[in-house]
Amino acid sequence: MSKPRSAAAAGKDFPYDLPTTCFIEVSNDGSVSQGIDVQAYERAVAGTSRLFAVWPGTYSSDLFAIDDLDAYARAVGIIHDQERTGLTEHEHQIRWQPADLDSNGHGAYIYVVVHFECGCAIRDLRAFADQMRAQRGWDVATSSGWSGSGDRFTVRVRRRSLSA
Repeated sequence: MSKPRSAAAAGKDFPYDLPTTCFIEVSNDGSVSQGIDVQAYERAVAGTSRLFAVWPGTYSSDLFAIDDLDAYARAVGIIHDQERTGLTEHEHQIRWQPADLDSNGHGAYIYVVVHFECGCAIRDLRAFADQMRAQRGWDVATSSGWSGSGDRFTVRVRRRSLSA
């Protein structure tokens, strides 16, 4: 039986945030659980468990030991990573307006054009959604993507949350 490969050795190419990557936690007592959460990360940092990932390939899947816990935590959003997300942890200075894409003026969600005046950019929609929920009460849809570049982005937001 072969040993798991090193996720750290794969460097920035390791797909921590790929939806098909399966994370496994093996505790020191031998119990096994699956998934990503802050508690699993904290147990791994404390040395009471180890984290592994199964990276599905085309013809086979490979097992990797998560041996750079900080890289893992930044990639899955446990620790904020400005470089990966494009977002500084601060109160964003934005202007926003409904996008011309909104053909249904009564739908639950509306497309919104966000213009960052603070120099941030969206590279991670989930991180942006978390920050906007905390700062403005917005419910940003993360099941669909976003468009834009520079300082202007179009995202879907639950219409009612815009007035919060």
